Order: sequence, then C-alpha cells, then structure tokens
Amino acid sequence: MKLKSDYIIPITLPTPFPVGDVNVYLVKGDRLTLIDAGPKTPEAFAALTAQMKDAGYRPEDIEQVILTHHHPDHVGLLDYLPETAEVIGHRYNAPWISQDQVFMEEQKTFFLKLFAELGVEEKQLPYLARFVSNLKYSCKRELSSDLREGDPVPGMNGWHVIETPGHAQTHIALYRAEDGMMFGGDHILKHISANPLLEPSMEGGARPKPQLQFNESFEALLKIPLSSVHSGHGETVANPHELIQYRLKRQKERAYEVLSFLKEKPMTAFEVSERLFPRLYQKQMMLTMSETVGQLDYLEAMGEIKGQMEGVHILYS
Repeated sequence: MKLKSDYIIPITLPTPFPVGDVNVYLVKGDRLTLIDAGPKTPEAFAALTAQMKDAGYRPEDIEQVILTHHHPDHVGLLDYLPETAEVIGHRYNAPWISQDQVFMEEQKTFFLKLFAELGVEEKQLPYLARFVSNLKYSCKRELSSDLREGDPVPGMNGWHVIETPGHAQTHIALYRAEDGMMFGGDHILKHISANPLLEPSMEGGARPKPQLQFNESFEALLKIPLSSVHSGHGETVANPHELIQYRLKRQKERAYEVLSFLKEKPMTAFEVSERLFPRLYQKQMMLTMSETVGQLDYLEAMGEIKGQMEGVHILYS
C-alpha cells in the first residue's frame, strides 16, 4: 500500500482469509481515529501495535473507530481495543458486531431457505457452516453511534459519509470534497472486484439485490470529483473514475456470459454457478453464489431473463 501523509497513517494487518492483508488507517484529527480494525487474531493485533508504535502511538490511544462495514476482517480487533473507544458506523452494523444470537439464527434460516430455492444441492448446504465459522474472527462490541448519508464524520473535519451498499448492506465510504480523497473500504479495490454479497433485508421485505446496489453506488461516485481512494485491501487507487468504469464494463460482460448459458437451457442459480466457477463453487459457496445471483439480478433488471419458481427451485430463462 502506497500512501504518504502526516495526517493519515496507513497500517497493514494480516488476515486468515484468501483476500490477504487488510488496510486500516490511523487518522490524526480532532480525535485519534482508526478507520476499520482488522480481524480478531493475535497476529493482527501485534502488527497493529508495532505499526502504531512506529508512529508514536499505542492502541490505548485510539479514541474512536469508524467502520466502513461489518465483515470480520474489518471489525474483529475491536475486542482488543479499549472499551473507551467509541465504535461508529452504519446502523446496520449493530447486530453483526454484537453477534446478536436472534439475528444470527435469522441469518442462518434465511440462507438455508434461499440457497435451497436457488438449487443448491442438499449435500452442499453444510458449506454454509464456513460462513458462520468466520465469525470467530469478528467481535462482540456495541455500536456507540451511527452514521448516515451526508453526515459529517466526527473528529475528522471536512469529511462526510457516502453510503455505498453493495459489498455489504452496512457499507459506507468517507469523502473529503476539498481534495477528492476517499476512504473506500472494500467498495473500490485496485487488484480485484469486491463481491456483491447476499444478505437478507435488515428491515423486512424482499432481499436486497447487491449487484444492482453496487452499480448504483458506483454511478453515484462517478458524479463527484475523486482524486484517490484508500481501500480496505491493496494499494491506493489513483484513478478511481477510470477503475469504476472498468468494473462496470467487466460486470456487464460477465452478466452476458451468464445470459449465453441461459440461452442453452433454463437453469437454477446453482447450475449457473457451477458453470461460472467450476473450481471454486464448492470451496467458496457464499462468494460464488453471491456473484452468480448478482449477475442474474442484473439480467433480470435489464429485462433479459426471468426467474420463476418451478416446484421448489427458481429457474432462470
């Protein structure tokens, strides 16, 4: 990660996930702020402590943590940080970071039902346990206060919030209009495109369609000046608008690859996923199904296909 600023101190932490290291950022403003917190592992905390020491700080000095989203590689170390540090983020973070048991059971029920409708074979459903097991790298903390679209970021003069759902329903970015700088979380990554992960609705009703949300968030960012995006993984993005346009183009191309499958015959989402990810669909069920359903949602929104319940499965054609 390349970033030079006396005001912003980038910190790179190891994770146990295939994505690799995660970036968190120490910001010296009116309050000492940590943007995201890394996974709950001794290795990550040791790396955080060492890099903060190099900058003249200790973890105990952190006054607030601002979360870009709720995923374990971004929140887990909250359990290692002082209880006096405020935890701030989108309101939807609350049940995730506290690991509310009723909420977690609702998640499990949602995915078992949805994946069955999407045609996932019963023998594959145990792979959902991997999704639950990742929570050991998350935290059990309470949200101190929440941030919404347009809110000023406390302790960081000149920064405000842009809601960027898609990768997560909790996702926000922090933007400074003065110079077009952004902390983008996992919304814009230089080396890979982030997955539009499936989640149930947090307020009841139909499930969100994260690929469509992702695209809408991208389109909104194209309308504002962006000079650089400091991301949750990998290097800082120096040409964000160009990268966003490329990501939108590649997503559309991927969707029409899916459409070519469906012109051969009607298929369930799981069958499409097997075609798209022949080597990965069993090992990374949540990621591959989320990506597949995202493309199907996009094609359906474009009027190219329809998904209809036939028997116990949704068939797309």
